[in-house]
Amino acid sequence: MHGQHDVISPVIFGWDPIWISVVLFIATYLVIISERLNRAVAALLGAGLMIVSGVLTQEAAIRGIDFNTLGLLTGMMVIVAITRRCGLFQYVAMWSAKRVRAHPGGLLVMLSAITALFSALLDNVTTVLLIGPVTLLITAELEVNPYPFLFAEIFASNLGGTATLIGDPPNIMIGSAAGLTFNDFLLNLAPIIPPILLITLIIIYAIWRTSLRAEEGARQRIMAFDERKAITDVRLLKQALSVLSLVLLSFLFAHPLHLEPATIAMFGAAALLLLDIYSHGAQHQSETVQRTLSEVEWVTIFFFVGLFILVQGLERTGVLEVLARAVLSLTEGDRSTTAFAILWISAIASAVVDNIPFVATMIPIIESMASTFGGDAHLNPLWWSLALGACLGGNGSIIGASANVIAAGLAERAGHPIPFMGFLRIAFPLMLLSILLANIYLYLRYFG
Repeated sequence: MHGQHDVISPVIFGWDPIWISVVLFIATYLVIISERLNRAVAALLGAGLMIVSGVLTQEAAIRGIDFNTLGLLTGMMVIVAITRRCGLFQYVAMWSAKRVRAHPGGLLVMLSAITALFSALLDNVTTVLLIGPVTLLITAELEVNPYPFLFAEIFASNLGGTATLIGDPPNIMIGSAAGLTFNDFLLNLAPIIPPILLITLIIIYAIWRTSLRAEEGARQRIMAFDERKAITDVRLLKQALSVLSLVLLSFLFAHPLHLEPATIAMFGAAALLLLDIYSHGAQHQSETVQRTLSEVEWVTIFFFVGLFILVQGLERTGVLEVLARAVLSLTEGDRSTTAFAILWISAIASAVVDNIPFVATMIPIIESMASTFGGDAHLNPLWWSLALGACLGGNGSIIGASANVIAAGLAERAGHPIPFMGFLRIAFPLMLLSILLANIYLYLRYFG
């Protein structure tokens, strides 16, 4: 499981490496949850202490970092940062509003559907950053409360993100660790997402239908918008759409091409950067590249780096193997019971804490169950349980997923703060309903 060269024993002051790794992990986790310290700083400090204390060597720590996850995230962030500049996303939102004749109810459904689609093709954090401000603009023009729209978009972003490998950071981590492809996620997770989204939107519409009304004059103002004016750079739009289409196609054919998702995303990012700058002078090129790279969410990237090292500390000292055995003894080694336990535990845990650190902890626990269930191939239903639980569970509270936190920040800046308990009261039961539907789907598809 772990070699003598990976874990230095005894560690600092002769303390037990198992206890040091557990204490460091829990302490870092508590600091992240408290939000008293930036999560990237907390994770990097915890990771540094894992190495300084002697639980890990630097080589072992680096081996724990999943560079495929980091490369895929960074590449997609660069592609979206460039695409955003041409006004494509504003155009789509305005066009959608006019298709439903600016009726608030139709607009809520339309914006939610677009959020779900973009979240599957780009990622849910980026989608909320793009659609949120446009939603606030349109609802202000319509003179309606933006809260129901943002609430629906938070749910749609996490639901859409569940459907694909690149839609939600937990899926990127699971796919990379388990060697699952873009098509694997599409075929196994996407089928259940439209029914859950439809049922969720019907309930959201029923809750707020009385407030989804707008004056005729306000609707006419929206209808008078010229969405084509949102497109600020037609040349960049064509380039961005071409590269994005090729990247998504490459994800579909990654297996026969023998390419990892990180390679596709980073190569696509480099190609789009080249198209964006090649006709300009050195000074302009330098400024453009710096501006684009500054839009990458480096806090998230470094948070992942620290997290991977912290989890590596737990894995190398054998803590995660003990946890895996505890889960298996509770479920008596039954694969379906284990899958459903992972689904529900993941969902409730992801509503309480951000789903990214939770998934980082669960991945090696599930990996160590391979021998019990007859090899890696038999773990797939457990991976789908983890993905569904973590991604859908993120809808349970305003801090459950990164996309929720970003939507809350946008709403607060616009003068419409989202109350923690107000959100929880409606979101948590809705999340539990989505997990129940996911449970039925998993049973019928893999165990029925």
